[in-house]
Amino acid sequence: MSEDTKNTEEVVDQAAETAATEETTDTAAPSQDVILNGMFAFKLGMGQVYSEEGVQIPVTVLQVKPWTVTQVKTKEKDNYDAVQISLLERKEKSVSAAEKGHIKSTGSKTGATFCREIRGEVPEGVQIGQEVTVDTFEKGQKVKITGQSKGRGFSGVLKRWNFGGGPAAHGSTFHRQPGSVGNRTWPGRIMPGKKLPGHFGDEQVTVKNVEIVEVQSDEGLLLVKGPVPGARNSLVQLLKQ
Repeated sequence: MSEDTKNTEEVVDQAAETAATEETTDTAAPSQDVILNGMFAFKLGMGQVYSEEGVQIPVTVLQVKPWTVTQVKTKEKDNYDAVQISLLERKEKSVSAAEKGHIKSTGSKTGATFCREIRGEVPEGVQIGQEVTVDTFEKGQKVKITGQSKGRGFSGVLKRWNFGGGPAAHGSTFHRQPGSVGNRTWPGRIMPGKKLPGHFGDEQVTVKNVEIVEVQSDEGLLLVKGPVPGARNSLVQLLKQ
């Protein structure tokens, strides 16, 4: 076989390999999962796990359901950067026409039970319709968790502000009262910000530097170290630090 024939066959083989590679690249389905800087999860409760050294670690179990990207906001169009994600679990008959129009770009006919935003720099490749799962986080990461604390109704100063109270002996008329709170003739009023009885709890609380102890991708669970603000089944926000 001549050298020219060998060179021709090599060129043909290389071209065939290149075409096969391009065809595989074109027909391969793009990844539907996206990694964001944060996520929303539902608090299930608390438990405990053991480390490899046998140390008991108190953890809070968070359930991360598959969220869908429904809008990407930019500074040029919306004056800030954010990714809007929604939990598409609402029945179609309960969805308004406006909501259907907003979500139809994702290809889903259901409505959103929750619609939240994750502000900050938008990662590259984020598109409407992509899913965000628990794989956004990794074991050992530190996150900032924000939730709505439990409401405790109208509470006194001992429970609300951890006051010490007065003597508990008989004859004392000062037990669980706040004590002196007023001023003299001037200004003759209680100054704003004084710690008094009132509505306790039911406010936004943020806990920083919370360690992710374990990620269970199959069950969509996230185990974080320590307590998390909020009641069971409440929605909390997690942001990477």
